[in-house]
Amino acid sequence: MPKFKVQGGVPLKGEVKISGAKNAALPILAATLLATEPCTLTNVPDISDVHTFLGILKDLGAEATFTEGTVKIDTRKVRPSKIKHEQVKKMRASILLLGPLLGRFKEVSLAFPGGCVLGKRSVHAHLHALEKLGARIQDEKSEEDIHLKTTKLIPADFIMWEASVTATENALMAAVMAEGTSQIRWAAMEPHVQDLCHFLVALGAKIEGIGTPTLTVHGAALLTGTEYEITPDYLETGTLALAGVLTKGHIKLTFTRTNQLDSFWQKLEEVGASFHLKPSEVEIKPTKHFKAIEKLQTAVFPGFATDLQAPFTVLLTQCEGVSKVYETLFEGRLNYLYELERMGANIEIQNPHQALIHGPKRLKGTEIASNDIRAGAAMVLAALIAEGETIISDINYIDRGYERIDEKLRHLGAKITRQ
Repeated sequence: MPKFKVQGGVPLKGEVKISGAKNAALPILAATLLATEPCTLTNVPDISDVHTFLGILKDLGAEATFTEGTVKIDTRKVRPSKIKHEQVKKMRASILLLGPLLGRFKEVSLAFPGGCVLGKRSVHAHLHALEKLGARIQDEKSEEDIHLKTTKLIPADFIMWEASVTATENALMAAVMAEGTSQIRWAAMEPHVQDLCHFLVALGAKIEGIGTPTLTVHGAALLTGTEYEITPDYLETGTLALAGVLTKGHIKLTFTRTNQLDSFWQKLEEVGASFHLKPSEVEIKPTKHFKAIEKLQTAVFPGFATDLQAPFTVLLTQCEGVSKVYETLFEGRLNYLYELERMGANIEIQNPHQALIHGPKRLKGTEIASNDIRAGAAMVLAALIAEGETIISDINYIDRGYERIDEKLRHLGAKITRQ
């Protein structure tokens, strides 16, 4: 298994371009199953999750190439009977196949998906939405797979079980195939959900309320092919911005959309970080001292992103005073704190959702592991400021969500190597 070796204490300097968003690329790849003509996607991140998802689509019969950030894909020969359950079990995002396959073929059988272990991530929200649109569960007691069937998808006005990103995306991809008007209430509003909406519109779908909690879908329009650029990854923007802040560096991040991170910038201001925003770039300036904040509480968009909670908490270990972290969305997402404690952080874990961070505390290099994508990113950030050498294992998690993060950090001057 590959590892990262990091020598801490180097202020970062320079400029890097933000990659396309993984969380937008995967649902958009799933949505190409609805296109009646080939599609070309640009700014696609070259990460393992994209390659795995493309592999699943190819197994289904899709023809696809991926070269220098561009995916050309033709799904006209897809057959749902070719799903390989062992591939599906490798990644959580394979759940995104439910909506488009049901919409196109009126039946889908899918193994329960795998991926990051973030507490009790149920599929109930997905089934709730798809049942509202006319799907019927064929074996409710099955613990192996999800089998849905419908004679015809029907339009519906319904409230989501929860504001789940992927459940909203499945609902959208099914609703565009249901003849008539559907209203999806309490829809997730994250930038990647908006990007999926814009892609579906580019295919020919009619969707109103994009970026709001109520999406109106006028379904059954003919969906053709298109060329589409994936939105920049606001989560990578936040992660690399924190790398600059933590190392007291001076960096510029380009080709991003800073208005997707308003809650994040607000928290950076609270700790006293110095930065300058433009619509498509951010400049991080050196800051000597940071102050604790009352609470870092995650929430659905436009609140503070759960995927940036772990990276931001590394910064809280360097803030003067006591900060509270409150993870509201996932169980088990604070497990990485035990790794930070091994590096010398002063942390009180109160329960699976809350912790107190006492700072500032100098971190020391050691051997640590990542247990999910964003926890892995947090370990990299901690290593960048730690005294001495840090070895990070299980970096396959990091590679699933970040495009060559080690290369980008080296470009900024970090001493990080892949072993």
